[in-house]
Amino acid sequence: MSVALDEVLNAPVRLQIAAILARADEAEFAVIREIVNVSDSVLSKHLSTLAEAGYVSITKAPRDGRQRTWAVLTSKGRRAFRKHVAGLQEMISAADRKFGGFVSG
Repeated sequence: MSVALDEVLNAPVRLQIAAILARADEAEFAVIREIVNVSDSVLSKHLSTLAEAGYVSITKAPRDGRQRTWAVLTSKGRRAFRKHVAGLQEMISAADRKFGGFVSG
């Protein structure tokens, strides 16, 4: 079995971020932080890694009198996320076949 997983998305926090953004048009930094339950600095580092890979676009804009940070999954990021999830599903299916359904239930 040869499954190609995306090294950028392989980190659990980055995979969670991509999953959040895949379901939303955009998400505010504080909302993402609450969902993935990490510190500001950890989230910032993961978002920077995703942005450097071209998977996430980061924008800053004032809202409610404060500067807010917003993240959007780019089309490149959406493709990478779909491919990564397909690879994970392939791994699960292969394990399921090998162990006779043990993995899924």
